[in-house]
Amino acid sequence: MSVQFQYLVAGQIYLATESNEHLKIEEKGSRTRRTVTITAKTDLSPKYAQSIEGVRIGLKDRIFLNGYQSWTDTKEFTLSETEKNIYRLPKALVNRFSFDRYGDATFYPYSAKRLHGYDVFYSRGENNCFYCNLNSAVSYLIFQVDRHSGQLYLTADLRGINLKKGETLTVLDYCFAPDYDSGVRLFRQMFSPRPAERIFGYTSWYNYYQDINEAQILRDLDALDDRFNLFQIDDGYETFVGDWMNVDPQKFPNGLAPIVEKIHQKGLKAGIWLAPFVAETKSAVFREHPEWFRRTKSGKPIKCGGNWSGFYALDLENEEVKAYIEASLRFFMDLGFDFFKLDFLYAANLPDYPGKTRSMVAEEAYSFLRRVLSDRLILGCGATPFNCAGKFDYLRVGPDVSLEFDDIWFMRLMHRERISTKVTLQNTIYRSFFNNVLFGNDPDVFILRDENVKLSAEQKRALLTLNALFGSVLMTSDNVAEYNEEKEEQLRAALDRFQNAKVTSYMREGSRIHIHYLLNGETYSLIYDTRKGVLL
Repeated sequence: MSVQFQYLVAGQIYLATESNEHLKIEEKGSRTRRTVTITAKTDLSPKYAQSIEGVRIGLKDRIFLNGYQSWTDTKEFTLSETEKNIYRLPKALVNRFSFDRYGDATFYPYSAKRLHGYDVFYSRGENNCFYCNLNSAVSYLIFQVDRHSGQLYLTADLRGINLKKGETLTVLDYCFAPDYDSGVRLFRQMFSPRPAERIFGYTSWYNYYQDINEAQILRDLDALDDRFNLFQIDDGYETFVGDWMNVDPQKFPNGLAPIVEKIHQKGLKAGIWLAPFVAETKSAVFREHPEWFRRTKSGKPIKCGGNWSGFYALDLENEEVKAYIEASLRFFMDLGFDFFKLDFLYAANLPDYPGKTRSMVAEEAYSFLRRVLSDRLILGCGATPFNCAGKFDYLRVGPDVSLEFDDIWFMRLMHRERISTKVTLQNTIYRSFFNNVLFGNDPDVFILRDENVKLSAEQKRALLTLNALFGSVLMTSDNVAEYNEEKEEQLRAALDRFQNAKVTSYMREGSRIHIHYLLNGETYSLIYDTRKGVLL
């Protein structure tokens, strides 16, 4: 294994494989861990540290590539498969809807010649290995596989850092194991188990979306029984995204406090949704505080996507912005909310912050949220997973569930973070070893209702079964009072799996995934068809 550094000194790019007049390179290693540090002998700006591993991926191997953020499609690939590259779409379309802003497309150079993933990697098949980043407080570790040669490269993204003479920086720190099973055991040792309280709850989003009001919320709250422990109000209560303390008086004439009180009277935790790092163009925040937004070198606010009226990144180095975010969170804490679903968190480090890597920015931003919310439960969404470890209680591990299996046909051409039940189920399975280690996994909702949904009965059964088996959060947006006995029986069986089952293995075979689990002393097997979204 060799290491190559790319760095800048006085505006000139250099490459180094050993100590020189600009820097000192030191390396420590063990049977399962490798750490590389550099000490600057002069002022310099590291760009990348890359390790060329002694691993060659073969055509029959299945390699796990963890997507950049929690919505990014994540699965086991083979070398014959390619990644979706948003820049293959017409530039005018990408620019109009900001499809390139949801993931890493603006700062990672996509190429059909290689595959890439973040912070954890494994290969299963003829060539077995497992790697995991232990340096996410400093940088993302990008795993790149050459699709022609099968060569594996580990690249630490150090862009943004400036080192003064005499300063030392850990540029690579990762653990490794010879195969998947021993790698997962090592992964659990390195991060220590973080068992999460199991959440069985309701969220308003996947039935009404932003079209919510007090009457609907109270009706669905009344339908819940004592099996539930959370009722969460999602997007739509606020006047505009970013104006969090402006509760829409038409939808909620009595505000949210009476609803929180009724949620608590039923013995449930009260949950609320926010996207704390952004605001949309129609918001008072965007209109009245243009100085609060992070801007490009040309002075334009940095757009994060096309949702709502278009939304933009707040400047997290602005103390007024941080005070506003804290005031917004405390507003809901004072109302009595126990559970915070914090969304679109990738917006924190979509902008550049000189002196910091993107991973450093995410670490600081997520730590800020934890400090403000203290002991409240946090569910992260649209966040970079390894930065969430130790900060959030739960993380959504896939994109939003769609009301038809793979969403509308033209959406399948769009970005890697698109809404899709098909994609979120594969993420749920392949990211399952994160569960109760980095955080509790949230696979997103199940849907059993017949109205306002195009999933087939068998697809709904698969969604419920897999969510129950692989997550620490089980949520729905259905009005459960409308369930018939057949749906109630499906839910009872799923709750038994959710509370008592343990998945012992899963293995991809083409478009099918074979799953084995233990339940009440018995061993069960099922096969999930990833193309059709059904259990065989």
